[in-house]
Amino acid sequence: MAEQSLALRNDREAQALFGKHDQHLRRIEQVLGVTIVSRGEELKISGEPAAVSTALRLFDDLLVPIRAGAPIRKDDVEYALKALADPQLIQLRQIYQERIEVPSKRRFILPRTPGQKLYVDAMRHHDVVFAIGPAGTGKSFLAMAMAVEQLTKGEVSRIILVRPAVEAGEKLGFLPGDLQEKIDPYLRPLYDALYDMMEVDTIQRYFSRGLIEVAPLAYMRGRTLNEAFIVLDEAQNSTTEQMKMFLTRLGYDSKAVITGDVTQVDLPSDRMSGLIHVQNILHDVPGLKFVSFSGEDVVRHELVQAIIRAYDAAEKPARGRPGSAPSPS
Repeated sequence: MAEQSLALRNDREAQALFGKHDQHLRRIEQVLGVTIVSRGEELKISGEPAAVSTALRLFDDLLVPIRAGAPIRKDDVEYALKALADPQLIQLRQIYQERIEVPSKRRFILPRTPGQKLYVDAMRHHDVVFAIGPAGTGKSFLAMAMAVEQLTKGEVSRIILVRPAVEAGEKLGFLPGDLQEKIDPYLRPLYDALYDMMEVDTIQRYFSRGLIEVAPLAYMRGRTLNEAFIVLDEAQNSTTEQMKMFLTRLGYDSKAVITGDVTQVDLPSDRMSGLIHVQNILHDVPGLKFVSFSGEDVVRHELVQAIIRAYDAAEKPARGRPGSAPSPS
């Protein structure tokens, strides 16, 4: 048997590391076969030498996000435990090094899965990024965070938020109000993300100065967008013609992030999704990056991952039916 100690900096670190009702410590003890005793700001870890050493490495990984100001959740602990046993998985400390700075009380946004880390890397190093995957994987949220960071750092001069307005099958002209009021309901998820990253008065000031703009996809025709960070959300509901039109709006010193879930297409059955189509014709174009998410990247309630897996299993026989486009190799 062996015993080693780990010194923590303060009570806040200890509380974050232990979890609610010490659930993180209990799970680590169960998986690694060690005993962990808290004595103030010191942890005593006892057990077989190899297990104690593994526990220390695990705590070192978990302390990286904690000391960066991010809370530790149950899925973070589970991922860190898996990563210790599987050398092919990215270590938790590497995932959390990709912080996105935002001018709110949060101070920064952190990727929480390997897929999200790859996504953040892609947005930093490519001018056009396609993020494709199920709901809850952070596609839109991280795109908004990157847009806000680049705007506040002066790397772009404005943010443009775009979304197809087809979810309810309504034409914009039949909706009440002016253009802003017509499209606001369709862009509400992007607004929610924006208000999580910037102070309200700052957002209002940026809107009034034209530094943040919202627009339905149909209204993008004829524009050239320079020095802008453009987010096209729910891109699975764009047509092939709209997708081509949108991608050719990109001007100098601009970036575009296109997000969507190809299993949630709301277009009429006789129209192909522009997001499905574009995967087959642009996947080899230099400078573009496609990032695919899976249920393992879901960062909502843990049941959401199980729900997504169940739907995927049920829908597999339907995929590949006539009229559907194959995935790029």
